[in-house]
Amino acid sequence: MKNLPILNYDDNKNAVINPFKKKKFSFPDKLLFAFTMTEKFNKFIADNQAKIIGEYKRSLNHFYVYQITVNGEEIGVCQGPMGAPAATQFIEFLIANGSKEILAVGSCGALKEIPENRFIIPVKALRDEGTSYHYLPAERSIDLDAAFVNKLINALQKNDIEIQKVNTWTTDAFFRETEKLVKEYTDEGYDVVEMECAALTACAKFRGVSFAQILFTADTLADSDNWDPRDYGLSSHIKVLQVGLRALADM
Repeated sequence: MKNLPILNYDDNKNAVINPFKKKKFSFPDKLLFAFTMTEKFNKFIADNQAKIIGEYKRSLNHFYVYQITVNGEEIGVCQGPMGAPAATQFIEFLIANGSKEILAVGSCGALKEIPENRFIIPVKALRDEGTSYHYLPAERSIDLDAAFVNKLINALQKNDIEIQKVNTWTTDAFFRETEKLVKEYTDEGYDVVEMECAALTACAKFRGVSFAQILFTADTLADSDNWDPRDYGLSSHIKVLQVGLRALADM
């Protein structure tokens, strides 16, 4: 087991390639990191008269960072790439350029009987992905920042948003969510499944910034013999962006 590279953790914050600060970019402390459909995200940006304040260019990705003003407060907004490695690389760039309180929003699959389009807040994530093991020593799971999560819940309750707290299974392998694993992890107390939470939480802890997430239920794996895509939570994509922005403004 000691020879497995995934367990070969190095806590040295000075890597060969470090997150890069661009002199021309200075992002707001608060930032909304969205895993939503591009069409819905673009409509949200247009409806809120967001202005571009930065961009993230890699060989295969080009994302813009926007700014929306809510009650006189500037809040950053950007769309995130799917999957732990790409999303974490982007969030490193955001942190390096000023983001300190990051709220991610996006969909998840239900492992238990949870209705579609239910808003939920993860408080613990199963580390079934690779990225988090490069940020923190190996553990089976990771707890989200309790103080920041509580601030988020208070902000949501202030706006009469019904939520529930859950444990989430973060996995890199969308097509390897087998019946055996679904049963094992639901028996262990995990309620939903997604692809980024554990890694983003680990990165935020490593960099000393605050992170929380609002998920909405899309498809369901509660009956492993009859996977149901439902409507992929389609009606929640813009709503979760609106709710997340409002919550950040109230936190």
